[in-house]
Amino acid sequence: MRLGILGGSFDPVHLGHLVMADVCREQLNLDEVWFVPAGHPPHKTNRELAPAKSRAEMLEFALAGISEFQISDIELKKESTSFTVETLESLAAEDPEHELFLIIGADSLHDFPTWKEPARIAELAKIIAVNRGRQDPPALEEIEQKLGSDVVDRIRVVEMPGIDVSSTDIRHRIRSGHSIRFLVPKAVEAYINEHSLFGPQS
Repeated sequence: MRLGILGGSFDPVHLGHLVMADVCREQLNLDEVWFVPAGHPPHKTNRELAPAKSRAEMLEFALAGISEFQISDIELKKESTSFTVETLESLAAEDPEHELFLIIGADSLHDFPTWKEPARIAELAKIIAVNRGRQDPPALEEIEQKLGSDVVDRIRVVEMPGIDVSSTDIRHRIRSGHSIRFLVPKAVEAYINEHSLFGPQS
């Protein structure tokens, strides 16, 4: 199985996440894309996330009825920090027949050399860097200088439509009393309203 792995805090999941996953599914002929919500992400220590249960339930609503999209709670089960390399190693051990494709934003490539064991990540999965809209393609020379050509050879850049939406912006809009209609799936918007998520105290 050709399996895409899309990790993130999904705080909350939005339509940009879904478009990114579907573009990669189509262009790379992926059988499935697994959304992997982070339990304790190493790069999000400056603020408190919505409860893991809420983020997982919002994903369930967002992905309902889409057979190619699945949710993995592998990182939510961990009490320690969630590192991508450990997640990929666990998934590879569960089914060595899976061909793994790690889906990240192209802007994350700049920080990729600072991730835990980036070379090992590239061994475990092909790196799919998704470039949003008409942005310039990411420069790979810096990664090659730091990690070598073997890692760069495992990176592929995929283009997706420019959807200017982020979880940060959605949270800000909610706190400011602005609509998030058409930025998140309708069921996710209803969930956020029902549970009063991302308000002034979130």
